[in-house]
Amino acid sequence: MADPAALAEVQFAFAAHIRDPAGRPRPADVAEARMAVYQDLVFNNLSSLLASTFPVTQAVLGDDGWAGLIRGFFVQHRCTTPVFHELGQELLAYLQTRTGDPPFLLELAHYEWVELALDIAEVELDPTLADPNGDLLAGVPVVSPLAWPLSYRFPVHRIGPEYLPAEPPADPTHLVVYRNRQGRVEFLEVNAVTQRLLELLQGDPAPTGEEALARIATELGHPQPGQVLAFGRDLLTDLRHRDLLLGTRR
Repeated sequence: MADPAALAEVQFAFAAHIRDPAGRPRPADVAEARMAVYQDLVFNNLSSLLASTFPVTQAVLGDDGWAGLIRGFFVQHRCTTPVFHELGQELLAYLQTRTGDPPFLLELAHYEWVELALDIAEVELDPTLADPNGDLLAGVPVVSPLAWPLSYRFPVHRIGPEYLPAEPPADPTHLVVYRNRQGRVEFLEVNAVTQRLLELLQGDPAPTGEEALARIATELGHPQPGQVLAFGRDLLTDLRHRDLLLGTRR
């Protein structure tokens, strides 16, 4: 019977060389050609899996840049989960440790990951969560748990091989990524006021729609709060139509 300690040592050496063929020696009793098969198989599978979550990131880095990112991830990062669909979060954690990447890369990757996270989120828009016909001004609007307001320094939804900004614009980009009742993941670019409204509605305690809009009017120093209320009424209705708001608290 093989010595368990010796077997484990061989297994660790085998795995270490697969992850880092340039930096870790090949086990002496494994043929180079056979080892290369395992190296390519494991690396290409990981690369393909992550590329399906981060296609724009892959495109802006190009083949060599993407391969370098995945190799670095393989060599330097230690994952905390064996679950395939959670590897995107692990790549995000690795990107936070890197230097020299394009300044928008981490935000772009996060934006791409959000689409997967919402797509597989085990949350159903249960009708008991809210009254879909409730008064959005007098009642407390309920923000969908599948609507994620996000703010980025870069316009991540426009970045691609033809647009690679070197500096962030003066104003941040506000997006809401959400999964509607038909199960489709959508995104909506919003302004700072709409983003602030969603933030207030997700507060604890959550305000009524009218209270939230009144607070925004105060924060803006708007000379005619009634205009904010009228605009806000239409805005709340549109957000409900898009399934960002489920209705009002029962």
